[in-house]
Amino acid sequence: MRFETLRQELVNGVVMIPALLAGVTEGVARAKPDLQTWSMLEVVCHLYDEEREDFRQRLDIILHRPEVLWPPIDPQGWVSARKYNERDLPVVLDGFVMERHRSLEWLDGLSGPDWEATYKTPFGVMKAGDMLASWVAHDGLHLRQLVELRRTRVVSITQPYDVRYAGDW
Repeated sequence: MRFETLRQELVNGVVMIPALLAGVTEGVARAKPDLQTWSMLEVVCHLYDEEREDFRQRLDIILHRPEVLWPPIDPQGWVSARKYNERDLPVVLDGFVMERHRSLEWLDGLSGPDWEATYKTPFGVMKAGDMLASWVAHDGLHLRQLVELRRTRVVSITQPYDVRYAGDW
């Protein structure tokens, strides 16, 4: 594992996520293609909460306090319980960016982290390196989700015209 490369991916995420939301109105941010799909706003709220309450916190426990139980999280439940789709996009996006910068500062402050350090989870043993790799991959999942939401919007606003000439999706 190349720590610097993974760290740079987290930096890239904090650049790409706001870029994918550039020019998005509150109405567009709240739009849901269907009942099961998150809106852009819900995705950003999720990323903000995960940044604060999941990856950094749990990686710290794996590296420094493996005897401590992870605090419970409920990413799916938080969407409705925390009323994600009623929040203010610029506020939430700024919060995510601030928290990601805190995460990067925290990562930079680690002194010789043992990426092989393990933690027993309910779903098996996890290494610190697994958690860092998952953090980066998690950004990718939601970057893809935001791109798909943007494309869905483009397809809907270009009707009655067809976008198939753009290529297969």
